[in-house]
Amino acid sequence: MDVTLIKVHGSENDFFILDQTKLAHRLSEAELKQATQQVTDRKSGLAGGADGVLYVDDSSHPQVSGKMRVINADGSEASMCGNGIRTVARYLSEQKQQTDFKIETMYADLNVKQAADLAPEVKTFQAEISPVSFQATDLGMHVADLTELHHVKLPALSKSLFFTAVAVPNPHLISFVDHATLLGPELGRIAGYLNDGQNPYFPDGVNVSFVEVLGQNHIFVRTFERGVGFTNACGTGMSAASLIYVLEQGGDFEQLITVRNPGGMVKTLVHQTDTGYWMELIGNATFVGTATLSLDDLLAGNFSQTKFKVSDEQPAYQAFVNNLK
Repeated sequence: MDVTLIKVHGSENDFFILDQTKLAHRLSEAELKQATQQVTDRKSGLAGGADGVLYVDDSSHPQVSGKMRVINADGSEASMCGNGIRTVARYLSEQKQQTDFKIETMYADLNVKQAADLAPEVKTFQAEISPVSFQATDLGMHVADLTELHHVKLPALSKSLFFTAVAVPNPHLISFVDHATLLGPELGRIAGYLNDGQNPYFPDGVNVSFVEVLGQNHIFVRTFERGVGFTNACGTGMSAASLIYVLEQGGDFEQLITVRNPGGMVKTLVHQTDTGYWMELIGNATFVGTATLSLDDLLAGNFSQTKFKVSDEQPAYQAFVNNLK
């Protein structure tokens, strides 16, 4: 059985899309994990590896155009991926000739739609990021007797930093820092500890983001992603950081927020309703290239004979990033 993989990225948070509806039969859970670990390996994987694989499938939900599952590079499954869902939205948009529709994710059917290009020839999509919860049970958090964590010091992690935790729906720990701390070793130290599988606070791990305020409705977000490590961008992390920026740091509801990241830039919108909050994430959905290979080679990590056909989209994205500087 042959498998086609499309390498994609949102803010250089890169993935392979694998459409299960195009296969002779769906991959088993063991095959999903094994294929992901093989193809994403940064040293031996295909086309430089990736942060994960986005598995596309049919959805049984009414008025939903497709389903997305996110398998991280280590084989674990994420409940959502904000950068990934934009690329899946573009893929489904082109497959089904739709520009405004819903995608099924682990916890919610999310609205996605094509947006105005961020820059010439930089295909752009926007996605709903929800549901939002601050509850410890939804975060997998165990911090003293706290049921929520809002702008609190955690001496076991840092004597100087304040932290807020929010699930969107995957769990995020956010701290606003100065420029030196943003680029320094603290993020790696704290996030490494919280994702070691043995810490008492987040036993299932947590995404950790440091955020620097650059100006009004303008922030920089650096993320250590659960199951991945340092990443060029984390879509749900940028969405979570935008929400906490509005709630705690003077940002504005219903106003576009510019979010810089190591891989580029996105825009976010933070919305408040009678029942809570939700965000929109607007950014590139770039297709880097395509490869077709046998399932046996994919599972064995045998990419020596695989031809990877590079698209012409990356130079336009790189020009966009260079202009940001």
